[in-house]
Amino acid sequence: MKVESVPPRRHLPPLLKLALEVGPLAVFFLTNAYAERFGVTAESKLFLATGVFVVATMIALGVHFALLRRLPIMPLVSGVVVLVFGGLTLALQDKTFIMMKPTIVNTLFGLVLLGGLAFNKSLLSVVLDSMFALTDEGWRKLTFRWGLFFLALAALNEIVWRTQTEDFWVSFKVFGIMPLTIVFALAQTPLLLRHERKDEAEAKVG
Repeated sequence: MKVESVPPRRHLPPLLKLALEVGPLAVFFLTNAYAERFGVTAESKLFLATGVFVVATMIALGVHFALLRRLPIMPLVSGVVVLVFGGLTLALQDKTFIMMKPTIVNTLFGLVLLGGLAFNKSLLSVVLDSMFALTDEGWRKLTFRWGLFFLALAALNEIVWRTQTEDFWVSFKVFGIMPLTIVFALAQTPLLLRHERKDEAEAKVG
């Protein structure tokens, strides 16, 4: 019997993936920063930025799906939360919902990762759509670190939006959370190298 080989999962080029993830945030920031120049009041600009953010997020997810015919868990969950909390922000005219969105998303990811470890399941490869090949110990350590990091981001967002101005929170959302995430991810490189599965590494070289 002829066995058909399963084609490898396609992944977006890194720059395109980054553009789809950061693009909606950039649009959100720019709309909030320049809305007043076009006659939008200071009180209303965050609502306008939220509406644009929701639309941009849906477009980014649509492009992602059109190119890969699938949606990774993390962008999908984040997109659903943006749609729900952005919609509540606009429908109820209450900015609290959009400001709490990073708290909800990061808490959810953190609890899922740490909860999975409690049942001896390292879910990071599923949540982050990972391309790494690690040992079981490597996945456990990396999952634990990312779980704590997501919870730390959730707590940090709560502190910022409750104690700072709207404009500061918007800037922090774009220029704070993303750089912190990149720095944290890069800091995990030694762990990735220590726990890379040797068979996978040799297969790549061969």
